[in-house]
Amino acid sequence: MGRRIIMVAMSAIAVGGAAGWYLLQTSEPVRAARPQAAAAQVPVSVAVASRQNVPIYLNGLGTVQASYTIGIHAQVDGKLLEVNFVEGQHVKAGEVLAKIDPRLYQAALDQAKAKKGQDEAQVVSAQKDLARSRTLAAQNFQTEQIVDQQQAKVDQLKAAIAADTAAIETAQTQLDYTTITAPSEGRIGVRLVDPGNLVRAADQGSIATLTRLQPISVIFTLPSRALDDVRDAMARGPVQVAAFDRDNVRALSTGTLLLVDNLIDQTTATIRLKATFENKDERLWPGEFVNARLLLETRQNVLTVPSAAVQRGPQGLLAWVVGEGDRAKAVPIQVGATTGDMTIVTSGIEEGQRVVTDGYYKLQQNSPVSINAPAPVRVGSTS
Repeated sequence: MGRRIIMVAMSAIAVGGAAGWYLLQTSEPVRAARPQAAAAQVPVSVAVASRQNVPIYLNGLGTVQASYTIGIHAQVDGKLLEVNFVEGQHVKAGEVLAKIDPRLYQAALDQAKAKKGQDEAQVVSAQKDLARSRTLAAQNFQTEQIVDQQQAKVDQLKAAIAADTAAIETAQTQLDYTTITAPSEGRIGVRLVDPGNLVRAADQGSIATLTRLQPISVIFTLPSRALDDVRDAMARGPVQVAAFDRDNVRALSTGTLLLVDNLIDQTTATIRLKATFENKDERLWPGEFVNARLLLETRQNVLTVPSAAVQRGPQGLLAWVVGEGDRAKAVPIQVGATTGDMTIVTSGIEEGQRVVTDGYYKLQQNSPVSINAPAPVRVGSTS
């Protein structure tokens, strides 16, 4: 009986060993046939490096300044009779804006004219007396002293006439000042004095303010290090300046650089510049803050990439380039100026290469990538 139990146990062990051997033999091929897991692709966005003409700009904050800002003041004392302008009206040079009571000044003019007439009549009489005195003196019936006295009287009367002429001109000028005219064309502002009020030449306040908006100027600042570049641009010809709104989004007008100030502000290390604009549509308004964009030059046929493709690494600037097999590789680059969302590349990238603009933070050297966009889009267009 015991012998049969031993034989059964040995048979079970043999069967178990065979099964284990079979499992080992069949599992190895399965493990060998299982493919290695492919590396995960990194989704990225790309753009194509292209050649184009790139404008180089300098940007500065500026203030709009009217060509003329003139306070309309009374030049004589008197009662303001009329105000002939409408607030906000565009007026022409010489147009009547207001009138002051002229009666006192008209009377002064009439008096000066009458005084001149009186002196002219006296000088005629004195000249006749002088002629008689000379005749009598020639016949020894009159002394030379009397002749000289008569000559002096004539000269005095002639001087009085000259003074009367000056008095008439003064009175006429005072009378003319009672009619206030526009010294220049422009737009009139808010009326500050109403008709019926007494105005004086010594008043500090004005009746209104006149501003000339066409042409108009923009005073803006740039870093002083840009001075040489700006002067070189001016030497090549007229320098274009564009004015944008405060948010630097909407273009308001385009003008020309007029001058560079003759001093550098050492406190802020900036220079002031002045540009003029025709402003025919009056989109620029005095006192408005604007962003001035000065065109230094346009670089022809240079290689550009989106500024988002330019990254900074431990060794300097680099860009991720997608090559054959859609694998990304970091390459060192050198860049030039940046304009808007474009950067000029001077070395490291060739025309037509694809550069990563988004998703590069997950990339490693030779990482496989998947392109988000179905077809790369070239940045900008050659102008």
